[in-house]
Amino acid sequence: MRAAMSKRGRAPTDADAPRSNRSRSVAELLPAVGGAAFRRFGFIQSSIVSRWAEIVGEKLAGASQPESIRFPHGKKQDGVLTLVARGAHAPMLQHITPEITERVNRFFGYAAVGRITIRQGEIAPPAPRRAPPSLRPVPAELGEGLKTIADPELRAVLESLAAGVAAIPGLPRVS
Repeated sequence: MRAAMSKRGRAPTDADAPRSNRSRSVAELLPAVGGAAFRRFGFIQSSIVSRWAEIVGEKLAGASQPESIRFPHGKKQDGVLTLVARGAHAPMLQHITPEITERVNRFFGYAAVGRITIRQGEIAPPAPRRAPPSLRPVPAELGEGLKTIADPELRAVLESLAAGVAAIPGLPRVS
């Protein structure tokens, strides 16, 4: 069956698709960027790494990390999930592997993992969360200009933005 042709006499591509005029978050764009690296190290689904705490819970995520998923050749199910466990946590994890398998398969929505292997090793500590800066009141020179805005929702958003900018000393830093 022939594909529909565009006005220029060629098959439609993603560039021909209508654009949505919205900003996209880095998190929305990141899976496409990191996908090749994750596939190279055995992760077809990179979300298992980024959402490990949601899958197994905070307590188990603090003691283990997924290392790789290896599938039989040509299949995407009954894979072997390799976990890295911190020291004495490995025997405890061995006892609850059926529960971990069930949770991972529920996350994927099909029987992606058939077996789990556990390797003792060091796991990377989670990145520390920084507290957001405390907001200062809106500077007087900005406050007067914002009072003339009729839409209360827009005014509240702009006041919040002004307070956030005022809370940052100097120029914003890219970290």
